[in-house]
Amino acid sequence: MGFLSTLLGVLGFGFGLPIGLLIGFFLFVYSPPKDVKDPVVRPLHELDSDTLQDILPEIPLWVKCPDYERVDWLNKFLLEMWPYLDKAICATIKSTAEPIFAEYIGKYKIEAIEFEHLTLGTLPPIVHGLKVHETNERDLVMEPAIRWAGNTNIVLVLKLMSLQIKVQLVDLQIFVAPRIALKPLVPTFPCFANIVVSLMERPHVDFGLKILGGDVMSIPGLYQLVQEAIKKQVASLYLWPQSLDIPVLDASTVAVKKPVGILHVKVVRAMKLLKADFLGTSDPFVKLSLTGEKLPAKKTTIKKNNLNPEWNENFKLIVKDPQSQILQLQVFDWDKVGGHDRLGMQVIPLKVLTAYETKELTLDLLKHTNISDPRDKKRRGQIVVELTFVPFKEDSAKFNDLDGGNEKSSDDEKLSGAGLLSVIVQGAEDVEGEHHNNPYALVLFRGEKKKTKMIRKTRDPRWNEEFQFTLDQPPLQEKIRIDVMSKRTRLSFRSKESLGHVEINLADVVHNGRINEKYHLMDSKNGVIHAEIRWDTV
Repeated sequence: MGFLSTLLGVLGFGFGLPIGLLIGFFLFVYSPPKDVKDPVVRPLHELDSDTLQDILPEIPLWVKCPDYERVDWLNKFLLEMWPYLDKAICATIKSTAEPIFAEYIGKYKIEAIEFEHLTLGTLPPIVHGLKVHETNERDLVMEPAIRWAGNTNIVLVLKLMSLQIKVQLVDLQIFVAPRIALKPLVPTFPCFANIVVSLMERPHVDFGLKILGGDVMSIPGLYQLVQEAIKKQVASLYLWPQSLDIPVLDASTVAVKKPVGILHVKVVRAMKLLKADFLGTSDPFVKLSLTGEKLPAKKTTIKKNNLNPEWNENFKLIVKDPQSQILQLQVFDWDKVGGHDRLGMQVIPLKVLTAYETKELTLDLLKHTNISDPRDKKRRGQIVVELTFVPFKEDSAKFNDLDGGNEKSSDDEKLSGAGLLSVIVQGAEDVEGEHHNNPYALVLFRGEKKKTKMIRKTRDPRWNEEFQFTLDQPPLQEKIRIDVMSKRTRLSFRSKESLGHVEINLADVVHNGRINEKYHLMDSKNGVIHAEIRWDTV
């Protein structure tokens, strides 16, 4: 019975298969065709970026996103330079990896680790678009979209207990969107001090890994595990706000020193000064200045016919480097006609001072600072001064002599007490005069007037000049005014012309410590001025 059923099944399959194929052929040929609907066609500009990326995943970013620029010239540059970049990058990889490999020699029975073959291949990365960000800071920020599917071939040989184990990395693919910042911009070639790189999203990394000739990435589950591990590790190191800092210039070469404190100087008195006039005595006054500063020296009042003058006058000097700067004191005899005669001088290194500690000094006046000069042996009198160095709150932790230097500045401290108001006039844009365009800026505050240099024949001047005002109280209810002016370079009835002005409330500066903004100029059609203002408390 079983044999009979098997036989009938085989016969039925033998006859049924050709008959079924014949019937299906006739139905396909002679059956009427169905109507086919026309596909829905939509223009690309109606699709959003996600839909476009699904339809055309390889479309360049400069097509999908209007804020990305097309950079075919850069890709051509990379193509021509790639053979040389390949050798340079591989040499850097080798020199960086060799010290790391050396740490494992002798451990875990490892005898040697070395590169047998190292090349990134012949295919360079492709930049699919470049976006440049405009900021108010002194930097240049770029976001390139980079895709690299290279024919890399990296072979690493591991010698372990007389065995050679070869590990080969092939077919490396990297899709990454970094943010590259060149900052700060400085007037020293190549005009930026550091390259700061951050990743704006997790990178896509794909590669083949062969050990002893076998592709280990084909092991089920291992590929996804390695992918996630790489993305997680790279993200923890370089995903924004984390960054990779690459120094380009020496910090000491490009460092722009900012004020760190205020030196309070009280010129008390002088004793037994020299008699400068043949028929009279002397009319002394004192000049005070700090080395490394271009600001004009401060002066005491003039004491007529007095060889033992009493001043008791206070001055405030801005300090940028207390370890290297020196206070210069010069005593002059005032003359109505001609130059003033110097009666003597003395210098005081600021590094001898302790923060917040008042030091009274009685100093012998010298002819000049050359101590070996026999003319300095002549007694020229003495000068008495009191010095106090007060660092700003944010810099107080840098000075080990300061008690309680780890305390943080609070809002209450910002809103009371003395401080330094720094105004940096960066530049202006689209300033236009009716008669000439030779712009300069005027900074007006509390009756003081500061002036930048004049730049000839431009509507977009760049000054980058800093002005400072020492204040006893925060300027909470005050404004600072910046005028942009133009001055004719030759004689004319209209020698000066206003190109616009702006008034800035200083309350925000006091509360925030710093603002860096571009302001539209009043009385100007399109003019804009860029200013940075800081408030540092002591």
